[in-house]
Amino acid sequence: MRKKIELEYLFSSSVKVLFSRLSTPAGLSEWFAENVFQKENQFTFVWNGMEHVATLIDCRPNSLVRFRWNDADNEEEYFGFDIHVESLTHEVALIITDFVDEDEEADAVDLWNKQITMLHRNLGA
Repeated sequence: MRKKIELEYLFSSSVKVLFSRLSTPAGLSEWFAENVFQKENQFTFVWNGMEHVATLIDCRPNSLVRFRWNDADNEEEYFGFDIHVESLTHEVALIITDFVDEDEEADAVDLWNKQITMLHRNLGA
């Protein structure tokens, strides 16, 4: 059984700058994958020479980006990035949504934590 997880990370960067790292091949190549290519709504992510293709299923400027792996068994599953700005403090929060096998949840969270550490470093945020 696969489980939906949501992880929240705080950033001290502008929403526009953060969004560019989540929605463009160049931005995603800085922290998420070794290389990323885009052809229309198809994104090819490269890790260790292996290509994995995902379809961009939703994109709202400076707000959210959602992808679905093309080889996913369940069409309801996706991975996504939502940006929320706290109205009083103006803190920028990135919420990551992913679906994982229950027995791999800890590994998935650890991987996201490492990726987000790299994103923080690249943004200086």
